[in-house]
Amino acid sequence: MKVHEALVKGLEDIGVDTAFGGAGESISGLMVALKHSDRIRTIITRNEQAASFMACGYAMYSGKLGFCFGSAGPGAFNLFSGLATALAGSYPVLAVSGYSPRRWRGWGALNETSGTNRTPDSQAMFAATTKKSFLLGDASEIFDVLEEAVGLAFEGRPGPVHIHIPGDLGEPGMEVNGIRPLRLRVSPVLPDPERVEEIVAVLADAITRRRRVVVLAGYGAVRSGAGAEVERLIERFQFPLVTTLDGKGIVSEGHPLSLGVFADSGHASAWKAFREADVVLCVGNSLNQHATFDFREDLFANKLLIHLNISETEFQKAYKPDYALLSDARPAVAALVEALERKVGEVPRAEVAGRDWEARHIPHLTRKIHPGELAQTIGRMLPPRGILLADAGAHAPWLGYYVELEKGQNFRKADSFGAMAAHVNGAIGVKLAHPDRAVVVGCGDGCYTMGGFELMTAVEHDIPVIWVVFNDCEFKLIKIAQLVEYRETAFSEFQNPDFAAYARACGADGHSVDTLEDFEDVFRRALGSGRPTVIDARITRWAVPHYSPSPEGVVAGLIETIEERLRN
Repeated sequence: MKVHEALVKGLEDIGVDTAFGGAGESISGLMVALKHSDRIRTIITRNEQAASFMACGYAMYSGKLGFCFGSAGPGAFNLFSGLATALAGSYPVLAVSGYSPRRWRGWGALNETSGTNRTPDSQAMFAATTKKSFLLGDASEIFDVLEEAVGLAFEGRPGPVHIHIPGDLGEPGMEVNGIRPLRLRVSPVLPDPERVEEIVAVLADAITRRRRVVVLAGYGAVRSGAGAEVERLIERFQFPLVTTLDGKGIVSEGHPLSLGVFADSGHASAWKAFREADVVLCVGNSLNQHATFDFREDLFANKLLIHLNISETEFQKAYKPDYALLSDARPAVAALVEALERKVGEVPRAEVAGRDWEARHIPHLTRKIHPGELAQTIGRMLPPRGILLADAGAHAPWLGYYVELEKGQNFRKADSFGAMAAHVNGAIGVKLAHPDRAVVVGCGDGCYTMGGFELMTAVEHDIPVIWVVFNDCEFKLIKIAQLVEYRETAFSEFQNPDFAAYARACGADGHSVDTLEDFEDVFRRALGSGRPTVIDARITRWAVPHYSPSPEGVVAGLIETIEERLRN
């Protein structure tokens, strides 16, 4: 058995059923081996970067390994953005790449990345964008290395891993010895019972003393599948729930105790609940920039912070918790509920302020579509169990603010790495992992033009993703940042092609809309068509996302900004 055949066998053993990659000579042996697999579907992309984003999408909600590959040199380097996305976004992803024959090290072989004689060092670069990178030394080590790498991808906080396969290991006469089934053993991260009891005592005391407790849930809770446990926690003990943008939908946003998104582009009802809280229970939340109002120093002033997270490093960042519980979110919340129920009797119904985002008036400043109304419409029409992805850009806060998710639906914005087009392409991986769920991407025109050529991949493989392009011919967030900082803009406007015509040229369905009524019609048809579809929604430029640099609210944020500028 050849090394690439052995790799494919190992992937089959651990349940990989989809591979995303770019074609290349140094990885051609893997392509041939995948061709002969009747258990792995292979998607060859136009660019390896898209393959890595698709692997992230595949892993996003499935709990399965995302797998991608690229050839030596430039093909391998195209994987970096997706691997950095997997690292920041907590996706278990395995990348495999070619590597020039080692006997030619330092001689200037095609695609050489040994780091010698003015060649780039791919080992160092992959080490910087993954949990660990391996250089396969012997063909017969493939099962050991693959077993270790995949185990590491799932261990603790999930993330990406990488394997280099040198070209000399695939040469004639190179055979893999010791063929065996892979044994993947991943130990769950379970809570320490003593720490659980310590935290439960604090929460029980807070309930008894009528101190206000708020739960702040993030993507880690969603990834863990902790929805039922979080819902039981807030209902049994009447804790208001706020979420990060990526925590949306952990409990239905129509739930009486669900008060919306707590972030700089979040809801006033969430800000109010957080502001009035005495105790904040963070569940699966990394407390990153936009969820903390740019790491605001006084965010947790006069509050007790209890932090549940699968990664101990999260307790050492900007905010040191008063009580930390190292655990996967689902067993942690389940343990807290079970222990707390033994200590606390019936709890009076909480009085919470109503949600504000659906009732908020949207003024019509132009005849073009308002992005807030577009987001509302997408949310209202999103099917049960639908998945809505937002790429990097102004459309993300619009969607996060105005879309109200029901139980079973999911929303994910770009992670803290912030790669544009990550979800434009990643959506294809999401759809392949969840063929029975509608997958919709809200993306800016800038994001779509960076990666929309993979529409051809969706057409070729009949993958019915829906892309809704928020088209205003500008980089909105960049433009706003320039105006705030420099009082002028630069190179933030551009011309777009006819996205609908482009989609039809690729063999997909394409529609251009200038009114909400037209959008509703084509979006309804797209949801029922079972075909890849691009909807070019011409939105007004004269709309700014709901935003505050302060958890005290928009007015307080404006005052703080003015005061800061006067001081400087």
